[in-house]
Amino acid sequence: MNLYVLRAPTGLSDWETRPRLGMLERSTGGYMRNVCVIGAGTMGSGIAAHLANIGFNVTLLDQDADAIRQRLEAAKAARPPHFYLDATVDSIRAGSVAENLDWVREADWVCEAIIEKLDAKRALFAQIEPLIREDAFVSTNTSGLQIALLTEGRRDAFKGKFLGTHFFNPPRYLKLLELIPTDDTDPEIVRRMSAFLEDACARRVVTVKDTPGFIANRYGMWSMFWATHVAEKLGFSIEMVDAITGPFLGRPKSGSFRLNDLVGIDIMVDIAQNLIDRCPHDPMTSKLANPKSIDFLMEKGWLGGKSGQGYYRKEGKQFLALDLGTFAYRETREVDLPALSALGRKPLGERLREALQGKDEVGEYLREYLIPALHYAVQIAEEVSHNVQDFDRVMRWGFGWEMGPFEMIDAIGADHLGLAAGQYYNSGQVKSHDGTFFSPAPEPQYATIQEFPIIAHYPDINLRDLGDGVTAIALTTKMGTVTPTAVASLHQILDEGSVTRFVLTSEAKVFSVGFDLKFFASKIDEGDFEAIDHAIAEFQRLNLRLREVPGVAAIWGYCLGGGLELALGCSQIAASPETQIGLPESKVGLIPGGAGNAFLRLRTQDQGAKGLTEAIKTLALGQLSLNADDARRYGYLVRDDVTVYHPDRLLMDAKALAQKATPKPLPTWQAVAGPLKGMIDSMQQDLVSKGALTQWDQTISDKSKGIFSRASSLEEAIQMEREAFIALCKEGLSVARIKHMLDSGKPLRN
Repeated sequence: MNLYVLRAPTGLSDWETRPRLGMLERSTGGYMRNVCVIGAGTMGSGIAAHLANIGFNVTLLDQDADAIRQRLEAAKAARPPHFYLDATVDSIRAGSVAENLDWVREADWVCEAIIEKLDAKRALFAQIEPLIREDAFVSTNTSGLQIALLTEGRRDAFKGKFLGTHFFNPPRYLKLLELIPTDDTDPEIVRRMSAFLEDACARRVVTVKDTPGFIANRYGMWSMFWATHVAEKLGFSIEMVDAITGPFLGRPKSGSFRLNDLVGIDIMVDIAQNLIDRCPHDPMTSKLANPKSIDFLMEKGWLGGKSGQGYYRKEGKQFLALDLGTFAYRETREVDLPALSALGRKPLGERLREALQGKDEVGEYLREYLIPALHYAVQIAEEVSHNVQDFDRVMRWGFGWEMGPFEMIDAIGADHLGLAAGQYYNSGQVKSHDGTFFSPAPEPQYATIQEFPIIAHYPDINLRDLGDGVTAIALTTKMGTVTPTAVASLHQILDEGSVTRFVLTSEAKVFSVGFDLKFFASKIDEGDFEAIDHAIAEFQRLNLRLREVPGVAAIWGYCLGGGLELALGCSQIAASPETQIGLPESKVGLIPGGAGNAFLRLRTQDQGAKGLTEAIKTLALGQLSLNADDARRYGYLVRDDVTVYHPDRLLMDAKALAQKATPKPLPTWQAVAGPLKGMIDSMQQDLVSKGALTQWDQTISDKSKGIFSRASSLEEAIQMEREAFIALCKEGLSVARIKHMLDSGKPLRN
């Protein structure tokens, strides 16, 4: 693991430059950071955005530079957006193929992503072949064209370094990349490119065979069409099918028909037709013929999300669903399938094994859909994949499945599916297509917290040995909630002195949603404000102690309130890029109580009165960052903190940082020149006049204002913070906010 700071994109201020992890050193001694993407369509602009997000110098070429700018603006405005920061769009250099093709000479990697037409791609490669540096990579992004056919007429040197790179859309969110070499591709280039894409481009790479649709579209698209055919055959509603084929089947909440809308009906039809044309040997491609509903939607031009309607349509705040019997839209219906709730908590294999035996709609659908789908995976596996692990990884990483088809066969049991007995995975080994077993290469860089041994249990905390003298301190509470018990355990761990370097993390689905609000509510009901005062004092003391030991907080998902205060207490923060970060205590009638006010002031004091006023505004509004890079705008993360862009390397990159970490004292508390209090007052009045703050929001904000403007030291600031926190706990309006959040999960503006 290497740490580099790349140049800031045009228009970004100093706090928006951020450390990057994992750039791959080139054999020449430099670093591969210049990428030229040719083609600014949906995929090309998405690839360019992803690479610019993570720090590459990106050139984007197409027929017209102005049109490129429009497409990049559309990518910025998309929901979800393709960029972490809006200003990153300005860092991409746009040019036309006619006038700026010579820019290809500067590229370490040329990624072609133009229209999916063989002749057009061949013509472009003829143009750029003389321009590509000898040491540069070159690839085509295609979802189905045969890679070997694209190099016809090119020199052997070009063929030797050419391969397919099938990104998934949108690249920011989907980590899979299918890498497709040809018989002419130099194996060393395949190895180097795979390492580059993994280490520098934040992808999970699966090398696949150069067959129609590769693995993802050959099997994934077939599964999508088959799910639709079965729904029409059985006369089931799209809501019912989405309920069955979503999380119950170990798949994303989008299920089948919402996924169709997300992909685009026209895209589905194009890919399916390509597979039908190129796979005459496969009788199962007959299932890729258009279902009646897809014919109807294509005729109407209702192509899914891109056209505003497909299988679902939104009218105002209401969603409508396409009736597969009448092809008319109607209100969506609640799905009542008892098997989903009765079996939903069981392990995936067990729940599906039982569901397949059911006499209800769930069993009927799964027998018609799932069993043939698993049989089809067995049928084509050897043709499209090098091994079943690769096949499973494509479906997990590209489609978000909990298990790939072969993992699912093992989990359900082949005998329950009418398949030959035997397992595909056994004691860490994987079954080859020839029937023998092999041991996959170890991948320690992708280790998860559960893979490391527990060396000590504490209430609400596990200690795990990460090796090399680094200990994982892991919250074990639901959603990483910080409890008084966890605080006491952490104090005990520090007192014992056995942890000399650590990664602070969580064994929940997210890092932490904050301090346990139920604790405060119960103590308020009891009138036990002494207990609240003690809990807050101990939490503040903990967060100021954490820096005594070299440690890194590894955060992802949500890092909110008390969870963020814990992280801010560490020497450094390593954040997954999609993390939402913030101190939203005002939304429950409180201010941060674990030294959060003091931490934020220290992190923003160098920006003077203006920066501190913005920090108070952040606290008053309870603002959350959109992502980790956006968090630097609020002071939640600073220059020394790191964004780990690879989706599966957060823990191990945090460990590497912890190995180098040193105890880091907090900055010295500085007096701030200028009329800070007056500037904050003016900001508050402006927000109140606009309706952004209620009078009670302003009262809460006044507590933080006092800490920022009157405290002369860190010690005084945390004392004021604790007193203000207790005072708010005694106020009826704040108590109402706390109880409303606990009852409804939503903030109350009173």
